[in-house]
Amino acid sequence: MPSSAARNGVPVLERTLDLLALLEQEDQGATIRELCDRLGLPRSTVYRVLNSLLARQFVRRSTDGVFALGPALIALAARVRPDGGAYDLGEIAKGPMQQLRDDLGEPVKLSVRDGDRARVIVALLGRHEYAPAPSTGTSYPLHAGAASKLILAHLSDADLERHLSAPLTRYTPRSITDPNKLRAQLIRIRRERFAQDLGEHNLSVHAMAAPVFEPAGRFLAALSIPFLADKDTATRERMRLRVIEAAQQISARIPRG
Repeated sequence: MPSSAARNGVPVLERTLDLLALLEQEDQGATIRELCDRLGLPRSTVYRVLNSLLARQFVRRSTDGVFALGPALIALAARVRPDGGAYDLGEIAKGPMQQLRDDLGEPVKLSVRDGDRARVIVALLGRHEYAPAPSTGTSYPLHAGAASKLILAHLSDADLERHLSAPLTRYTPRSITDPNKLRAQLIRIRRERFAQDLGEHNLSVHAMAAPVFEPAGRFLAALSIPFLADKDTATRERMRLRVIEAAQQISARIPRG
């Protein structure tokens, strides 16, 4: 990572951004010592920056002293659009998501692209005792999962080929790690505007997802329903129709730029 001092700008702000960028790369977080070593900064400087970020929930600290990105960043991410405008996507999606959860009793989540991951920006718990429990802020690989594959299917051609050129991790026997097979499935997902996961990331958890679009037709987010793998065909079909309907309702609420 380039030294902050080597760049123009406000030094403390540059160090803060360097720290956030480093934590973005660390799925399991990092300790103060690891941050100091990686950034080449004194412990006192890193400590002061972390304290400021903790106070505003831009980072969080576990009981064992590991720091990771915090929930305040999720709220910011939900308000970002590619054309520079801003609106609260989570607030817009809240009504249709709550109705979907109440109708089906299953958890519901809304995910966006975050670099080379799918990041959950809104998560509602289900009504069933043993339902999956997604949480806001969790990230997933782009090649495994219904919401993830929806996001992957809407990358630019260059981004998609870059992603598929890297080794694809096999999380379960149902993970798709062959780039050609995955590419063919993504074409179908984009055409049908629907994706499903039959245990690609967790064998016991399946999912269905539908895309949320801006008024001009640009892909924005993936609305999904994770559920236990024991659901019958009729229940799955009802979930498929309802998640598509709810995603369309959210899309209709997105303001025009």
